[in-house]
Amino acid sequence: MPHSTRREFVKSGLAAGALAVAGSLPLRAGRQTATDWVTLGKSGVKVTRLAFGTGSFSGQVQRDLGQDGFTRLVRYAYDRGIRFFETAESYGEMHRMLGVALKGIPRDSYRIMSKVTTRQGVDPQEKFDELRKLANTEYFDIMLLHWQHTATWPVDTARWQDGIQEAQSKKAIVSRGASVHGLPALRQVPENKWLDVAMIRVNHKGKSMDAEDYNTAGLGNVPEVVSRVQQVRRNGMGVISMKLVGEGTFGREDRQAAMRFAFKNAGVDCVTVGYKNTAEIDEAIGNLNLALA
Repeated sequence: MPHSTRREFVKSGLAAGALAVAGSLPLRAGRQTATDWVTLGKSGVKVTRLAFGTGSFSGQVQRDLGQDGFTRLVRYAYDRGIRFFETAESYGEMHRMLGVALKGIPRDSYRIMSKVTTRQGVDPQEKFDELRKLANTEYFDIMLLHWQHTATWPVDTARWQDGIQEAQSKKAIVSRGASVHGLPALRQVPENKWLDVAMIRVNHKGKSMDAEDYNTAGLGNVPEVVSRVQQVRRNGMGVISMKLVGEGTFGREDRQAAMRFAFKNAGVDCVTVGYKNTAEIDEAIGNLNLALA
C-alpha cells in the first residue's frame, strides 16, 4: 500500500473509531444527502431518500394550496432534488393534482408511489387504470396495499395482491408493497414473501405510531417498531418511513431528532414528508442532510 494511501486509511480508521465511541454511525464512503438515489431493497426501484408526500390530513393541506400553488411547490421540490412523490387513492384529488403538477417533466426522472384501498367489490385492474389516468402516468413505480391494520391482512388482501402482480406483468406497476398500521399488522410484514416494500410509521416519540390498537390515541411501541423495521430490512425489503413529524405536531428540534432517529436508529431507506410551503421543503432537506452527516 502506498505511504499516502496508508496514511489516509489510518486517518479514516481513527475518525470512524471516534465516531463510534461518540455513538454515531461509522464513516461511509462519500457524503450522503437527502436527495441521493437509493434502492428500495429487493424491489430494485431507486428513489430519493426524501419523498414529497401528498397526504397531510388525507391531502387536505395540499389540496388547500390549489392547483397552481401545489404545482409550484412540486416543481420547487423537484428542482431541489426531491424526485420521489407519493399519493393514495384515499387522498381525494391528489392523483389528478400530482399528474398536472408533473406534466411535461421527463417521466424517467422521478418516481411515483400510489396506495390503493383494498375494498371488496372493486376490480383491481380497473382501479389501477383509473389511478394511472388520473395521475397522467403509464405506470406506477410502487403500488402499496393501503392502510393494512389487522393481523389477517395477508389473507384478506389476496385478490389485490394477485391484481398488483397482474398489473406488474402488464408493466403498469413496477414494484409492490403495503402500508401498515398497528402492531398486529406490522408483525406480519417481516416474513411476508410477497412484499418488496413496506411503509411503516417511525419517529422517536411514538406519536401516531404502532400499538396493539392500530387506532390508539396513545403512544406507539417504539422499541418493537424499530425491531420490526430492522427485521424487514434484513429480509431484503425496502422501508419507507411515514409519520416522521408526528402528523405535524413536532417542533423544529423534534423534527430534527425524528429524522436522525429514523435513519440512524431504525435504519429506514427513505422517508416521506408532506409540505405546504417551500420553507418546509428546505428544512426537511436540511434536517436529513444533518442526520446523515
